Amino acid sequence: MRIATITNWAYGVSVGLALISGTTMLLASNAEDRERAAVQQRIRFETLTVALVEDSFRMTEQAQLYVINQDPSHLIAYRHDAADLKSVEDRIVHLRDVGAQPAELEALRKGLRGADLLMDEQKAAIDAIGRGDAETARRILFGAEYQRDLERVDNLIARFQFLLGQRMDAAMTQAMRASQLLRTISEIVLGITVALFLFVLFFVIRQRILRPVVRLSDVVTRLARQDFAVDPPEHDQIDEIGDMTQAIRIFRENGLELQRLERERAADGRMRDLLGRMTQRLQGCDTMEDLAEIVSRFATEIAPAYSGRLYVHRSDRDVMAEACSWQQPLHSPPEFAPTHCWALRRGQLHRSGGGQIDIPCLHIDGATRPNASCVPLAAQGETIGLLYFEQHEAEVEAPAIADVYVELIAETVSLALANLRLRDALRKKALVDPLTGLLNRHQLEDMFNAHVANAQRRGEPLSCIMMDVDHFKRFNDRFGHDAGDEILRAVGSILANATREVGTAFRYGGEEFLLLLPQFALDQAENRCADVRERIRKLSIQHEGRMLGPITASFGIAGFPNHGSADALLRTADAALLRAKEQGRDRIVIATERGAEAAA
Repeated sequence: MRIATITNWAYGVSVGLALISGTTMLLASNAEDRERAAVQQRIRFETLTVALVEDSFRMTEQAQLYVINQDPSHLIAYRHDAADLKSVEDRIVHLRDVGAQPAELEALRKGLRGADLLMDEQKAAIDAIGRGDAETARRILFGAEYQRDLERVDNLIARFQFLLGQRMDAAMTQAMRASQLLRTISEIVLGITVALFLFVLFFVIRQRILRPVVRLSDVVTRLARQDFAVDPPEHDQIDEIGDMTQAIRIFRENGLELQRLERERAADGRMRDLLGRMTQRLQGCDTMEDLAEIVSRFATEIAPAYSGRLYVHRSDRDVMAEACSWQQPLHSPPEFAPTHCWALRRGQLHRSGGGQIDIPCLHIDGATRPNASCVPLAAQGETIGLLYFEQHEAEVEAPAIADVYVELIAETVSLALANLRLRDALRKKALVDPLTGLLNRHQLEDMFNAHVANAQRRGEPLSCIMMDVDHFKRFNDRFGHDAGDEILRAVGSILANATREVGTAFRYGGEEFLLLLPQFALDQAENRCADVRERIRKLSIQHEGRMLGPITASFGIAGFPNHGSADALLRTADAALLRAKEQGRDRIVIATERGAEAAA
């Protein structure tokens, strides 16, 4: 029951009991008044009755004294009293007025009439005295008959007094009992009121209000300090304290939810800060190595409970090859076919293992079934890579990476990877000859200066080979430019293979090519030149059903430090090539070891 209901009931009952107590007290006071009134009425009855009796018996006494003493004063007093004596009805009217009952008045009336009859005998006795017959007078007043009449009158008056006293006693007793009963009821009601007050004071105020409020005050104080770990006390009563407890419980749950949201917001802010810094770093990547290092470092911070790999699509072999890894992934190989991954097939995030019921990718160890996620990386509708995450076996209860973070990581890495691919493509277009695939003269200057600086700083040899396809113009004139392009592509392929392990090949212009061979002495450069010359002579190119005939080339070699300063190598090698052409082509000429001016 609610406290307000209990309080209202207690208040109503207290008011009712107070009214009952007050009413009984008033009734008791009225009963006491009736008791006092009955006592006073009895006193008045007794006073009036005594006066009537005295009036009746005083005349007998005066008459008897006169008969005995014959004193005229007694006769005068007798006659005075007889003159003052009224009728019976006049004498009892006062008693009737003060409440005498008819039966009582009838007994009194009979007694008074008997007293009036005695007056006749008294007068007879007085007359006998007047005649001198004292003996007759004494016989009348002191005779047995007179005494019997006197006793009869006395008995009638005594009966009147008995009836009156009995009634007065009954009225007094009834009034006293009513007063006592009402006083007892008033005391009982007062005691119940006090008990009810003490009950309300103890049960409602102390048990139902004070004790729960004291416990709730501690909870409220801790909640005010944002200590939401406090547990509100249990209160099963459906009342205002229960409402307060429920409100505090709801406030605590809201506080816990706010704390959880704040932790999630802080974690989300930290995660987005990491992703933002990762994006900034990826935007500054110049090479795949830079990108791989940034991804491996930030992936460890973003998903510490997961290891993984970054795969890049190698279009030349049509495989997904590892670009980097972090925290030693165990269940996916460094290289696999794109068709082995469901994420690449579907073009969207694919989770398998753990609590997920899904088809595992073929590149994941099927026996272990780890909790893994594959995220495809795409740019302009083309798959360019894959992000792979697998949960550590020790992290059994590690939370899954949120899809929004996975998508942000994938977008960021995809964008950086696409930028690198685009940058490489632009660089290749700007620095690579599209026909032969060799570097062009725009790249030659930067690489030549770098090789020259290294050779001079370290004191290492540097060889330069200038090459020209013999009679290339005749091939163009006879077979067409397409045939000439076929020859140049074939020669470029030979030169690229000749410098695969060390050195760089350039298309210098037209049918001229240049090879830079760092750390190659002249004899080593000559051997490499002879190998290239032999491969070119063995070329057998067919164009539109016709053989293009024998293909030869002329070579000029210059080396540092044999032929002067490294800066003059190009000019020296070009001079040696001119001498090879002058000497009949299809030959190798090494520059003369003399000063740069003579070589020029």
